[in-house]
Amino acid sequence: MAEALAKKALRARGKDRENQVMSAGTFALPNDGASANAIEAMKEVQIDVGDHKAVFLTCKLVQEADLILTMTRSHKQQVAMLEPGSIGKTFTLAEFAGKGSDIIDPFGRSLDLYRQCAAELRYLIGIALDRLAI
Repeated sequence: MAEALAKKALRARGKDRENQVMSAGTFALPNDGASANAIEAMKEVQIDVGDHKAVFLTCKLVQEADLILTMTRSHKQQVAMLEPGSIGKTFTLAEFAGKGSDIIDPFGRSLDLYRQCAAELRYLIGIALDRLAI
């Protein structure tokens, strides 16, 4: 959801051509699709994630990234363990936005929790893009 919301926000700002966004999971099963609740929550904000395929986070992806934003401190620690040189460019999204530290992962939970997560992501992504002057 975060990737799709960030791409939509960049398009709305006319900055999607010069900024690349991708998501990768620390426990993702490669090529897994989005959950039914994620698809529904995104559909409600006019985003289609039906074709989404999960990507597993690798050292190469971490090394190539300019900035890594995670949902939780645990994810942030997993990135640092994978690639210790990433510490200076890895933050939780809420931390980077100056609004806390963790976002509740809705995986396997109710549609309402997916909606709440999507709203929080949308809010924090907007702040993060402002901070990046994008």
